[in-house]
Amino acid sequence: MFPLYSCYTPIILLLFSCNTLSILPLLSCYTPTTLLLYSYYTPAIRKLFSYFVLLHRVPLIKGKSARESLEEQGLWDEYRGKFPFNPTRFDDQSLSVSSEQMTNDADLAYFGVISIGTPPQSFTVIFDTGSSNLWIPSIYCSSAACANHNKFNPGLSSTFKNAGKSLSIQYGTGSMTGFEGFDTVVVGGIPVKNQIFGLSQSEAPFMAHMKADGILGLAYPRLAASQATPVFDNMMTQHLVNQDMFSVYLTRNSEVGSMVTFGGVDPNHYYGQIAWIPLSSQMYWQITVDSVTVNGQIVACNGGCQAIVDTGTSNIVGPQADISSMARAVGAYSANGDNVVNCNSINNMPAMVFHIHGQAFTLPASTYSTYYGCRTGLQSSNSDLWILGDIFIRQYYSIFSRAQNMVGLALAR
Repeated sequence: MFPLYSCYTPIILLLFSCNTLSILPLLSCYTPTTLLLYSYYTPAIRKLFSYFVLLHRVPLIKGKSARESLEEQGLWDEYRGKFPFNPTRFDDQSLSVSSEQMTNDADLAYFGVISIGTPPQSFTVIFDTGSSNLWIPSIYCSSAACANHNKFNPGLSSTFKNAGKSLSIQYGTGSMTGFEGFDTVVVGGIPVKNQIFGLSQSEAPFMAHMKADGILGLAYPRLAASQATPVFDNMMTQHLVNQDMFSVYLTRNSEVGSMVTFGGVDPNHYYGQIAWIPLSSQMYWQITVDSVTVNGQIVACNGGCQAIVDTGTSNIVGPQADISSMARAVGAYSANGDNVVNCNSINNMPAMVFHIHGQAFTLPASTYSTYYGCRTGLQSSNSDLWILGDIFIRQYYSIFSRAQNMVGLALAR
């Protein structure tokens, strides 16, 4: 202990001088300088520091996606036609007060558990930075999609209040309809009181094949249907987090280990420095990408493009011409609607490099070409807005700062 203590920098000695016997007094003596300089210290010091910062973690489970479940049943081709990937929510600039456009993504595989009500009722949700509403199935839903998911019973919660508003969420060729209510929502041990959320009364058949019961949106309030206050906004307003930020770590192969951390960053999940990127718009977590290169040549996003960092989409999505150019550059070919590669060629395939805010973010072939077999995870859409989904986030630990309106990216461990 003493030899280690003697190696501490003055700023760390300042922390210990505040109070070494109690964590809470230690937290109370932080200074802005302390928090600013924290990011410059070695990983060992950052790890030590993290033990004194109150973080709220939600473990995520990497389970089977809807695509995997459907493929196992031999139904994927049928459902692909009925429920195509449709990121129309990114083009809708006139969001009505009662509906929210969102994506059908059959490849989503990361889910976490929250609870709602008093006593608590548990639900598995997708933590989605590409939407802003929280919704879960209700006992009033008779759809097949609700039959195999947990359903909220308002009558069993002493703290539930009906908001008196209807809710409609459009996705693919179907929709979720229901109503809104208020109750206590517990996320990562944080009790968020009087949180508005949606209770479904009908859901499209496709939802029956998704592992998650519902969705917890983490984008900005501007995107919220019915002007609902997002969960994280209430966390900030109710002073439930130390810092107005949350971060996401996604494992590559392991079913366990993925994490959403509310109130700060976890240095155990990344290497090196954090690159802070200012938002270009405060609705989604939207940033400017300067270009995409392969082997030093620009293959997409020439002259710059807009992209959102979206945990609610599994793939990298872009305009059709750009995605086709990227696929050709890495040696992919089209098969059954997917851009795929020869599994034996992965070690010889080039990396894709996203140039963002003057820095290069590299995706080696091993990160994009082994996605559910040898699919690249490159997917085209009719929108000009790019989506940097889970393939990108698995490679780069992603920090979402509402205090600074920035996204932080660091190489994931």
